[in-house]
Amino acid sequence: MKPPERWIAIAGVTVLSAIALAGFAIAIYAAWLFHDMPDASDLADYRPPTATRAYALDGTLIGEFSRERRIYVPYDSIPPHLAQAFLAAEDRNFFSHGGVDALGLTRAMMKNVMNAVNGRRLEGGSTITQQVAKNVLLTSDATVGRKLKEAILAGRLEQTLNKEQILELYLNEIWLGYRSYGVGAAAYNYFGKSITDLTLAESAYLAALPKGPDNYHPLRRKAQAMARRNWVIDQMADLGWVSRAEAEAAKREDLKVQKAPTRAKYRDADFFVEEVRRRGLATMGQRLNEGGYYMRTTLDPELQTAARVALMNGLEQYDRRHGWRGAWGHVDAAEGWEQVAKQKSPPSERRAWRAALITDVSGGNVRVRVAGDGGAGSIVGQDVAWARAGRGLKAGDLVFVEPAEGGGFRLRQIPQVNGALVAMEPYSGRVLAMVGGYSFSLSNFNRATQAMRQPGSAFKPIVYAAALESGYTPSSVVMDSAITLKGAAGQNWTPENYNKRYYGALTLRRGLELSRNAMTVRLAQGVGMKRISDLAVKMGVVKKMDKVLAMALGAGETTPFKLTAAYATFVNGGRRIDPHLIELVQDRNGETIFRADKRDCPRCDAGFNGDESPRIAPGGEQVMDPITAYQITSMLQGVVQRGTATSALVLDRPVGGKTGTTNEYRSAWFVGFTPQIVAGVFVGFDDNRSLGNGETGTTAAVPIFIEFMQTATKGLPKTEFKAPTNAKFATVRGIREAFRPGTEPKVVLAPVDSGLSGPQPYNQVWPDGKLTTPAPAAAPEKKKDDMTGLY
Repeated sequence: MKPPERWIAIAGVTVLSAIALAGFAIAIYAAWLFHDMPDASDLADYRPPTATRAYALDGTLIGEFSRERRIYVPYDSIPPHLAQAFLAAEDRNFFSHGGVDALGLTRAMMKNVMNAVNGRRLEGGSTITQQVAKNVLLTSDATVGRKLKEAILAGRLEQTLNKEQILELYLNEIWLGYRSYGVGAAAYNYFGKSITDLTLAESAYLAALPKGPDNYHPLRRKAQAMARRNWVIDQMADLGWVSRAEAEAAKREDLKVQKAPTRAKYRDADFFVEEVRRRGLATMGQRLNEGGYYMRTTLDPELQTAARVALMNGLEQYDRRHGWRGAWGHVDAAEGWEQVAKQKSPPSERRAWRAALITDVSGGNVRVRVAGDGGAGSIVGQDVAWARAGRGLKAGDLVFVEPAEGGGFRLRQIPQVNGALVAMEPYSGRVLAMVGGYSFSLSNFNRATQAMRQPGSAFKPIVYAAALESGYTPSSVVMDSAITLKGAAGQNWTPENYNKRYYGALTLRRGLELSRNAMTVRLAQGVGMKRISDLAVKMGVVKKMDKVLAMALGAGETTPFKLTAAYATFVNGGRRIDPHLIELVQDRNGETIFRADKRDCPRCDAGFNGDESPRIAPGGEQVMDPITAYQITSMLQGVVQRGTATSALVLDRPVGGKTGTTNEYRSAWFVGFTPQIVAGVFVGFDDNRSLGNGETGTTAAVPIFIEFMQTATKGLPKTEFKAPTNAKFATVRGIREAFRPGTEPKVVLAPVDSGLSGPQPYNQVWPDGKLTTPAPAAAPEKKKDDMTGLY
């Protein structure tokens, strides 16, 4: 070959080799790029993770559980102006392109030239279909490979789903800031309303967010946010989707959002909601946070608020009895004191409390300046006297205050003591209210369900119930006298009564009413601790209990939740209920996947035909005789009428209950009930130190119960406790007692002495048809009973 021809051949071979090599490289790259290409058809049944929402019995939203805060909204439920706002901002040709908008991409590339020159953020030119492909099926890596995959998947999506389905996925998947995924959650978090209630301006603002929620934050960057919102509104007007007049009116609207993302307006159920979350996770796992379930709980919002207020008031009253502990902070100079005050927050539940600086202390007047715009004023004289009886007040002290009625400020102090209150229905087991401490914002430890504490005398009704199950009656007599027993270590144990006195022979009723320790130990000896232990386990108070006599006085440990549920057994006729917080759970399709009530209801689905309505068997295991349950209920009514809880008589309705106080006043209890509600109250320090001398269940717990029940029983009928139909009744020492058939006291009549002996003619014995006998001798004068004054 001639040299020119040779060079042409070499050049041709080189070019062809380069083309082949490039093709081979492209093939390898394509194989590597697309070997893990997702299947677009997977989106046909795709549903993004959505929040599980918990509601109270009356439909009030009380909480959400989610990994991504999202409320899935079907396309048909999305208002047209909201969808149009997103189309105007992100993809105006959405309904006409096939997944990739060539014109829009060209326009974006041209803009990017100027953006690059000016140092602005580059535009991607991605359609809504491409964004769905990226958000759901791909990563957010800014690479050419990802853009190629995005374009290919967009075309496949358009073949798999229709436009409405793609737009539905986009509007429910997109991240919009403020802890919001999708337009449903964003509407609630930003504006506190449903998407159906959004205005044009609010819809346009949400549509402004996909480009960068932080860039258009409604509080930190309000001007930029409103400018971007107004641009979206103008785009909608240019496209003819809104009139120019509507656009101008929307642009004049101020941008007003909530200060923080929030869904549930009801904020008194934090302890309850957290317990629901824990129980939901225990049974459903992570499905709880992403399954979008509807969860109906047992909460009664009115009672929950009453429980929170009653417990906080009761703990603050205890705290006030034990004096002012001093200011929580101090500053030497008034300048900058508010920055120091911000380091300590009052309980979020006490919304009226404010941090304040003591500015002047002179004579009986103490002046304060309240943080923020709270103004200035004087602390009321009563609180000044209280503080001076404690550690006093001085200028520069930082304290909490609350506006007082009539002017001035009340001095406030966060209690160190804590407690719990649980209320439930005795027949169904629905937990109507639960407060696990003074403040959830200060401590989320739930003392209602997590704190194991000694119940003290609040355990005694279980001892007496075991005795009644073993053949004792309410009128059985047991000695209340000193008793000394050998302990496990060989040391003597002498249980003492609270008042250090002994009353001798007492009936079971009177012993329980007066909460006699020595008598209870003697009774437990007679019954046997095995029976008492077995009954406590059956009632759900404990899982296992040592069979030692100290347990009869409440030396074991349980929770307020379990003990309150056990008392429900007395009210409902001896059945152990299943106390529950979650009533019903349904999936996103409305299918019930959990129901607390497991009872069968025959014929409940049948139409009405005039026959008797279906009868549903009562729930729960029968753990004691219904008569025993009623006997204990009646005896616990006596505790309120004549015993250690007489202050509860102010409720003016049938009420029963039992106080409890542990050794060294470490815990104070009261578990009480009406025919409709059982409520348990516990008061104690988290470190189990003493509450102080005289801080018994009567003093510390009963007032909390009374305040709660005054609200809880408002409007409820004053019904009596229902007695079993087979119970026998007899009056013993002026009190109507219930007995099992055959155990009731018998009235024995003395034989009549007629003065005659042997068989007598009928007409001599009854000459007038009537029994004629000598008048009975007068009854001998009864000796004075030294115990009468106790009854």
